[in-house]
Amino acid sequence: MFDPKWIRDNPELFDKGLARRGLPPQSAEVLRLDAERRARQTALQEMQQRRNELSKRIGAAKSRGEDASQMMAEVASLKEAMQEAEAAEQEAEAALNRLLESIPNLPAPDVPDGPDETANRELRRVGEPPEFGFPAKQHFEIGEALGLMDFEAAAKLSGARFVVLKGALARLERALAAFMLDLHTREFGYTEVLPPYLVRDNAVFGTGQLPKFGEDLFLTREGYWLIPTAEVPLTNLVADEILDEDSLPLRLTAYTPCFRSEAGAAGKDTRGMIRQHQFSKVELVSIAHPDRSAEEHERMTACAEEVLKRLGLAYRVVVLSTGDMGFAAEKTYDIEVWLPGQGTYREISSCSNCGEFQARRMKARFRRAGEKGTRFVHTLNGSGLAVGRTLVALLETYQQADGSVVLPEVLHPYMGGIEVIGAPA
Repeated sequence: MFDPKWIRDNPELFDKGLARRGLPPQSAEVLRLDAERRARQTALQEMQQRRNELSKRIGAAKSRGEDASQMMAEVASLKEAMQEAEAAEQEAEAALNRLLESIPNLPAPDVPDGPDETANRELRRVGEPPEFGFPAKQHFEIGEALGLMDFEAAAKLSGARFVVLKGALARLERALAAFMLDLHTREFGYTEVLPPYLVRDNAVFGTGQLPKFGEDLFLTREGYWLIPTAEVPLTNLVADEILDEDSLPLRLTAYTPCFRSEAGAAGKDTRGMIRQHQFSKVELVSIAHPDRSAEEHERMTACAEEVLKRLGLAYRVVVLSTGDMGFAAEKTYDIEVWLPGQGTYREISSCSNCGEFQARRMKARFRRAGEKGTRFVHTLNGSGLAVGRTLVALLETYQQADGSVVLPEVLHPYMGGIEVIGAPA
């Protein structure tokens, strides 16, 4: 969401930022609607001033016993005109807001330009992809052979893009989430939160999913949205709030199920757990001071990377191009884990700095001590990590020739001492 005044002062900069996203200029239309809105506001204010003036004159005339009927008739006429003017002003403001709500965030200056993921820039690789003395299997082949991953049972219950995990794999999902939460809360200073999984329109509007991306979400009959990620409830905890500057940054984490319709994903990752309607994730959210959000972005990404380092998983970090970034982001780092079964890196975390874009939509601000004015906070979010995809990476990275899976040592305490997942007897 953008401030029309900023666009009035920086129309060329605004259009240049949109052009970097491959979008046409919008400043002229924004300024036209803004001018119309302000003109109608001015007209309404002038009518109100005239009405107030007449009301005083009517009172004075009556106190002197003079005829005020003509002025009273004008007041009555103004009342009707003001109702029409107020409706016109609200209509103009709604038209301006509809346009502003549809425009994505502008990319940061150091984001690489490009039309899509082909222009993403690799920053670093960490760890060596494992080598096997046998053909590497994909996670669904491993899980099904173990008898612990059942897509057919899930399809009977819910249809495509669901899975039933059993036994040690169900426990592994729970263990991974607990490990991630412990790491982020004990070592990195995040506060664990258990938020609602159902939210109202204003929450998904605040983080930018509405109104443009409603088809990507699930909506209940009662009008609640199933969260696509814990970013939505965590970030909206500061909606309509004025925080103390000393309280920043706020660092929050949550383990939740996530629900996505996967609109437009037909034919993509149809087998396995990579792209599902329901999955679990440990989310990281920071509410940061504007002067330090870039630093917070690097820190958040490092926290997510540390999970992969301790699990011994090879990965790389890329900065997304202007054509591949999400709607609300001004800069995004993707962390991609190596999947031996696919022989490629796949996204396991996306860490974004949204600047003040979401904060404007949510009216989330902070105030310096002793000052009356407020500023918008900056919001950041990232996966720390996607739990299901981490399980996928573990299965493929630590697979053995006999079909078993050796677990990294850091997970042993969370698995009740289980060190190897083998086929049930």
